[in-house]
Amino acid sequence: MSITATSSSPLRVTPQAALKISKSERTRAAILNSALDFIWTHPFRDMKVSSIMAPTGVGRSAFYQHFRDLHEVMEILLDTVTDEIMAVTGPWFTGVGDPVVLLSESLYSVVDLCHHRGPILRAIDDAAATDKRLEKSWTQFIDDFNDGISTRIETDQGQGLIPKFTARPVAISLNHLNIYTVIDAFGRRPRSEPDPVQKALTRIWIATLYGSEWVGKASSNLIRT
Repeated sequence: MSITATSSSPLRVTPQAALKISKSERTRAAILNSALDFIWTHPFRDMKVSSIMAPTGVGRSAFYQHFRDLHEVMEILLDTVTDEIMAVTGPWFTGVGDPVVLLSESLYSVVDLCHHRGPILRAIDDAAATDKRLEKSWTQFIDDFNDGISTRIETDQGQGLIPKFTARPVAISLNHLNIYTVIDAFGRRPRSEPDPVQKALTRIWIATLYGSEWVGKASSNLIRT
């Protein structure tokens, strides 16, 4: 399916696998998918319960049988995106071998994923500003990556792959760079092309962590064990 040619989100929610999928599970999935389609083309501030229930063919009251409010919908979508981002960042966080190659692979995959999920990330970021519960979840999402990046930097420093510096402030800066670059590039239509974003983030990360001599190269002589 062409992402640029459709008004629907490419991300779909399916009912939980079961011998017999209940009507309730199908309704819940339909509501989440309608929410995804809405934020693919509209900002979160314009979302109303009625606007996402209308395409489902189910009455408005059914929404409250499954969700407290619209912010809970966004929290569930955040959980979905979190799992996807964790999966594609695995090479750099846990891989062995050339860290420059591993980092380039992870950043390429992150940008590619966020190119498809940008409107969702933008909506979550916007919604978090108006709800304390969602703000806490969004902050935790960011902090988890701050922690992971900081630990990875410190581990690579211990192997002599990254120069000695205080890891956490650098980790936070790089993480926020990623988050708000992809939201800016892909959170609105028309979305930016992913290739320049991938190259920019890869250049900054590699130069900051492993050295400018490896920028623009396919690999390095560094080996992570």
